[in-house]
Amino acid sequence: MVRRKSDSRERMVLSAAALLREYGASATSIDRVLAHSGAPRGSVYHHFPGGRAQLIDEAVALAGDFIAGLIETGARADDPVEAVDAFFTLWRGRLVEGDFRTGCPIVAVAVETNDDAPQLARSAAAAFTRWQEALATLFVRHGLPEERGRRLAAFIIAAVEGAVIMCRAERSTAPLEAAAAEIHDLLAHALRTTGSLADPARDRDAPPP
Repeated sequence: MVRRKSDSRERMVLSAAALLREYGASATSIDRVLAHSGAPRGSVYHHFPGGRAQLIDEAVALAGDFIAGLIETGARADDPVEAVDAFFTLWRGRLVEGDFRTGCPIVAVAVETNDDAPQLARSAAAAFTRWQEALATLFVRHGLPEERGRRLAAFIIAAVEGAVIMCRAERSTAPLEAAAAEIHDLLAHALRTTGSLADPARDRDAPPP
């Protein structure tokens, strides 16, 4: 199928996001994006007058919006523990499908200094903040105090991102699975104390009505 010239901008942003996941920010060059996307070289400054920094910034925004959308969809679920479990499952699938070569494009930008493009760090921070707010909203809706909900949300995002990095280094899903199991128990306990989740053990031991 012949690609339309008009879609070269979208392809370049998608390619930049994919390359960030695998190679990091410093290795995501204009030449590499062009080779990956198949976009014509003349389209770079037509679509991205700010050059590479603008392209990377838009790729970060795209990736951040995608993950935020998944979290916000999960936040509408009736069971917040299942929603968080699904978030870990998503990352496990991505790691395995990518043969442990692909990580989070937001982290790829956040861990580099980017002195020549400070807006990239701000964009990464904005993505993390949006993810945390979506989770915190879910937890508060299910009865947690706002401060606790925000702390748990920050902790979960930090645990996921750290576990993904460890998984890539170890070429194993074990760190992510360990983090998922601990957070599952922690979140279930926190929500049970609010009365928003049933306690299976308590229900099992309760006398029949």
